[in-house]
Amino acid sequence: MQQILLTLTFINIIVWIYLLIFRGNFWLPSQQILSKSETQIEKNQHLPSVYVIIPARNEADLLPVTLKSLLTQNYPGFFKIILVDDQSTDNTPNIAKTIAQQAKNFAKLEVISAPDLPTGWTGKLWAISTGINHAKKQTSPPDYFLFTDADIEHNPNNISQLVLKAEQENLALVSLMVKLQCQSFVEKLMIPAFVFFFQKLYPFKWVNNPQKSTAAAAGGCILIRQQVLDEIGGIQVIKNALIDDCALAKTVQQKSTNKKMWLGLTSETKSRRAYPDLANIWKMITRTAFTQLNYSPLLLVGTVISMILVYLIPPLGIICGIIFSQWQIIFIALLATLLMYSAYLPTVRFYQCSPIYTFSLPAVAFLYTLMTIDSAWQHCQGRGGNWKGRVY
Repeated sequence: MQQILLTLTFINIIVWIYLLIFRGNFWLPSQQILSKSETQIEKNQHLPSVYVIIPARNEADLLPVTLKSLLTQNYPGFFKIILVDDQSTDNTPNIAKTIAQQAKNFAKLEVISAPDLPTGWTGKLWAISTGINHAKKQTSPPDYFLFTDADIEHNPNNISQLVLKAEQENLALVSLMVKLQCQSFVEKLMIPAFVFFFQKLYPFKWVNNPQKSTAAAAGGCILIRQQVLDEIGGIQVIKNALIDDCALAKTVQQKSTNKKMWLGLTSETKSRRAYPDLANIWKMITRTAFTQLNYSPLLLVGTVISMILVYLIPPLGIICGIIFSQWQIIFIALLATLLMYSAYLPTVRFYQCSPIYTFSLPAVAFLYTLMTIDSAWQHCQGRGGNWKGRVY
């Protein structure tokens, strides 16, 4: 037993050394969009046109903040917002129109309704497709589409930042992992870990390197060239994808002649979707966790074993080492624990949480493992992908 534990702790420290040195510096929040002070767009220069597509289903409570943030953008070029009401029951379309009138920018907004959801589509992508088709019927098709969720509050220069990034670096796609809400105790406990795990799975530095095969995006904020979207076959090529952001990025990488994309963090554009308790976060994760594993039982088993090996072995090694008075195990486990916490600390700080939350990572990783298992169980029960009253 002691020899097995010694072997596991040794393997664990090798894994953490690899993650820290060879995994694209995923643990550092280094890939960030330009700050607003660095955004320089001349008002008299020719600027690309942008159509903002917002799929909205029962978002009346958040729109007074989020929609207003788009209506008041400082982008000097042409942009228009198409809010696609996805069969809401909470007066979302009328609320949206009222907000535009109050902002004295009614001409910037069009509110349309998505037709009945056809078989084989997810609701969000069908709403986005409806918005795209409407935009293309206008006098001049846009240069860019900005796909954004209805819960995102954009900083006043966000469109300018995104367009400037895409134009200067000739990018097919620019995406932001917006800053998720992190105010309640549960959010401080779980949200930084969610971002940490996402970055470990898709190191942003690798995504931003066209020589790498890693492709990813964050669905809350994606700017894509209209020409690229047409080239890959339109949004319908991923019409049934539950993890639509990464599916879109992967399709761009595989089918577009311009494969350059950029994914980064921002502290200025934020999600206003609250997760006040563990049940809400649990629901968010279980909706797509098993999808991320391609519905593979083997990958599920491998993921569970990996999560235990990477995050639970260090504290278990310390505890068992003390029980069995095995100082070699204690030393290796302590060193592995130090590496693990050092990797997590920058994300905790980025979310302006107390460093004390760093020490919660093993317990949080255990909870995320349980969520992944539950996601697989819900899929087997025919309840997978449940979101806003729809099961996919």
